[in-house]
Formats: sequence, C-alpha cells, structure tokens
Amino acid sequence: MKKFLSLVLFIFFYSTHSMTDERKIRLDNLFNDLKKNVPMSFEIEEKIWEIWSTHPSDQNLTELLAKGSYLMNNQRLQEAKIIFSRVIEKDPEWAEAWNKRATVLYLIGDYKNSQRDIDKVLKLEKRHFGALAGQGLVNIKLKNYEKAIKSYQIANEIYPSMKSPTIMIKQLKDLIKKQSI
Repeated sequence: MKKFLSLVLFIFFYSTHSMTDERKIRLDNLFNDLKKNVPMSFEIEEKIWEIWSTHPSDQNLTELLAKGSYLMNNQRLQEAKIIFSRVIEKDPEWAEAWNKRATVLYLIGDYKNSQRDIDKVLKLEKRHFGALAGQGLVNIKLKNYEKAIKSYQIANEIYPSMKSPTIMIKQLKDLIKKQSI
C-alpha cells in the first residue's frame, strides 16, 4: 500500500510539473512568434489569452475566473471582485486572476489597489502585455504620465503590433508637451 501511494504521488507531481513546463514552453514559443509574425499577431494573442485564462491544473478555478469575467463584462463589478478575490485565495500564483481583479479595481476607480494587483501580475508573468497596458491606464488616472509611457513602451517591446501602446505613447507625449507650455 505504501508503494502504491508513493507511486500515485510521484505520478501526480510529475504530471503537474510537466504540464507547467509544457505551458511555459507554449507561452515562450507564442511570445517569440508575437514579435516576428505580424500578420498572425491577433491569432497568436488569442492563444496567449487562452493559456492565461485557463488554470494550469484546476478546471474549477478556470470556470470561476470565467464567471467573474462574465460578471465584470455585465458591469456587476463588486460581484466580480469577490469572485476574483476567491480565485486568488485558492491560487495566489495564477497571474490572470490578479489581472482580472486589477481590471475590476480600475473600473471601480480604486487605482492604487489596481496598481498593487498589476505589480503582482507582472511579478508572476513579466510579459503580460494586458497588465502593462492596464498599468498605463492606471498611471494616466494618477497623472503619472512618464510611468504610463514606460508601461506602454514595455508592452510595445513584448507585442510590437499591439496598437494601443503606439497610440497612447503619442497622446501622452502630446499631453506632456501641452502641459509644459
């Protein structure tokens, strides 16, 4: 019985570890493609979002995140915040849960806590172009225009054909120029 239990635990940890490795390899390949393959960038972006929005090992958390996203998209922001917080409690290492809650916090005007969650997203997934764009928006609301530009520049390095960084950088530079006159 002891040997059987040891075997089951080995298989569980090995399969979980290999799923994490496979997920990382897929993301690495997609991010490399995102920089090189402009005509396919939208399709590549969708694949990245699909990986980010799927929990690596718990389908229930994936479903809970989807429920929170549904609530957020239907302006039920406080309910969505509760759902995303619950997901974070269950797995604080899942970057997308933090990203979703950061979005809700931004939408309700809690920019400081939105930034705190974005910091966590970027600690877990430094290439999260969505969080970087969100960080740009948060810094605009906080009137930290130079920080916003920096966020958009990093997002642009990761995802060169993403349109919002280029647009926002130009608008922010124009705004800074107008304010200095």
